[in-house]
Amino acid sequence: MAANCVIEQHPIGFFIPVGQELIFVVSNRDAVANQTKVKFCAEVHIGTTIPVTANSDNLKGVFKTTPNNAGVGMFDLRNVIENYVKADNMAANGSSYKGTTTLDSERHPVHLIDKYSLNTNLGRYMVIQFYVEYLGATNNGVSDPNVVARQDGTTQNSEVYFLFNGYVKHTDSLYKSGNNFGFDTSKFFLSSITDEFLTNAPTEQYANVEDYGTMSFVTSSISMNSIALNYYSSDYISLGTDTVVRNSSNGAWDNPFAAVSENQILHIGCFPGNLRNWSSTFQALVTAGTIQGGFISVRAYFDFSAISKAYIIHVNCPDTKNFESIRLCWLNQWGAWDYYTFTKKSTRSTSTQGSTYHQLGGSWNESLYRPDSFKGGKKSFRVNATERITMNTNFVSEDDNVMFEELINSPEVYLLEGYQTDAANAVLNNYVTPVRLTTSSFTKKTLANDKLIQYTFEIEKSKTLRTQSI
Repeated sequence: MAANCVIEQHPIGFFIPVGQELIFVVSNRDAVANQTKVKFCAEVHIGTTIPVTANSDNLKGVFKTTPNNAGVGMFDLRNVIENYVKADNMAANGSSYKGTTTLDSERHPVHLIDKYSLNTNLGRYMVIQFYVEYLGATNNGVSDPNVVARQDGTTQNSEVYFLFNGYVKHTDSLYKSGNNFGFDTSKFFLSSITDEFLTNAPTEQYANVEDYGTMSFVTSSISMNSIALNYYSSDYISLGTDTVVRNSSNGAWDNPFAAVSENQILHIGCFPGNLRNWSSTFQALVTAGTIQGGFISVRAYFDFSAISKAYIIHVNCPDTKNFESIRLCWLNQWGAWDYYTFTKKSTRSTSTQGSTYHQLGGSWNESLYRPDSFKGGKKSFRVNATERITMNTNFVSEDDNVMFEELINSPEVYLLEGYQTDAANAVLNNYVTPVRLTTSSFTKKTLANDKLIQYTFEIEKSKTLRTQSI
């Protein structure tokens, strides 16, 4: 009887960032020693629920390799599986914006959500089925000495993995257990006051009273049932609390352990703009002017126990110098969104590029010639305009360096507008604008070297303004 494949090496953990080496090593010493044209095969099953390898509903591909000199098959599946996760740009159905439920016919950017949003693209489940094939193998009880086939009885399934759209930096520490290695993601499984949301941003951030933004967190390890939003004045006096319970009416699911990928990572709208969408408590503080200069504390809870770090959002006082604030959001290392509001001097410049032609003067296509003065000479056929913005930070701390480094490296950067009154039937296309960061280098500053730390970045709007053609 043929022996099953043995998985000699695999990534550690259940919660796996796809942006790393995802190495599987498989052996079948009986087949390698005694058969010809041997190949190790990996059936990759990826889905929104835990895949069942007995059917092909979630089968994404079969990948094969020949035994190496040690007689084992090695697979690095990073390039395969990273195609099945991506950023969440739009809120999931069931969330809401200013009380309007998100549906296929009523879509909202994820940055603007009222309370919770499930993830839609950020994560997927994966199971891999390994087996061997060789010349003359017995497949479904049938053997042909001239055909390479899959050998019955050699199947071995991997563990269940949850893939998410993160990556591992070369400076991130890996750990080892037996033959296996991987990145430790246990800090994201919320169960204590030291555990973290999906961000490397400082635990203290700054935002204007109209700024939107989300934080994202993993929910699969414990029944996280609420996020507490505590409001404080600049004198650290409590101004009120909102508790966002995790349930379907708030954009999440009532069952925290549902094995559906949408339920494993949640987004929470916790910046001032999001709270103004729905919280009468917070809106009253804005109207009274008591939250400006104060802060919002954001923390996950299981019943009455805190199970995450406290994230502090300082609400900026109104700018007396009338500098225009520019807010950017970008995809961070863990596939969630980070934000920063540039509150100091910014400049906007517009460059144009168009096509020209020479126009005849006068009326050449009428019964009589008329010398029209607006005709003739070199004219623009079409003009396309591109806007660039140069922005300056306030004086920042060294803790912000990691966040700005990720901004430079991020593949997705957007300009984000703040809270405003929407016109009837607005499609909300004016909130999120794709931009390209044209600042191509980042010199990390320190207090020892630079005393005061301030950065300048430049962006270019990705969409050109296409004017009329003549």
